[in-house]
Amino acid sequence: MAGGAGGGVWAVLVAAGRGERLASKRPKAFAKLRDRPLLAESVERLEASEWVDAIVVVAPPDWEEPSILVAEEVAAGKVVACVTGRATRLDSVRAGIEEVPDDAAIVLVHDAARPLLPLDVVDRVLAPLGEGFDGAVPGLPVPDTLKRVEGDAIVETVSRDGLYTVQTPQAFLAEPFRRALEGFSGEATDCAGVVEANSGRVAVVVGDRRLVKVTTSADLALVETLLAP
Repeated sequence: MAGGAGGGVWAVLVAAGRGERLASKRPKAFAKLRDRPLLAESVERLEASEWVDAIVVVAPPDWEEPSILVAEEVAAGKVVACVTGRATRLDSVRAGIEEVPDDAAIVLVHDAARPLLPLDVVDRVLAPLGEGFDGAVPGLPVPDTLKRVEGDAIVETVSRDGLYTVQTPQAFLAEPFRRALEGFSGEATDCAGVVEANSGRVAVVVGDRRLVKVTTSADLALVETLLAP
């Protein structure tokens, strides 16, 4: 494990999910993707980004040492800390942020459950931070017809105009992100929602269909087919 310096871009890799729907005895980050843990793929890809200066891994409880070993096995010298995840994703992010130095410029939050991280997505989410935005997320327009349902009955067809599905990694100016996390007490399904609730400006950039979120064994099988041979 390397010692980190301040400044630059710090990545918080959230890997604390239990993975109950994978029907595995291991946490999701340690489900096998081909012949190695799912976590290894995200660590390796963040390590390869020229923009990322340091990585903090948020590990499942009692899996901190195996997480460190994964980083060592893929020669991820940018991994400077491994912390224990908490009960919710948002609190796990907070645990990771505690390891980011005060003078860091940008925080990049990524879910290990989205292992196939194209490096050009990292490039795209960082660009708006130099254009007056507090954060940026990758997203894809919703392609399907949307219906609002009560019970078994459709009560409304919802316009999909302007609706996006949002992915990670999500990038934020570090100081506004810290303030938003400290002042937020509600529920949020992603970090951008916390920044938005604090009146922050968040841009959406073009996402990538390879950023599949692994939730079930079917998702894991799909990700395996998308991996390069």
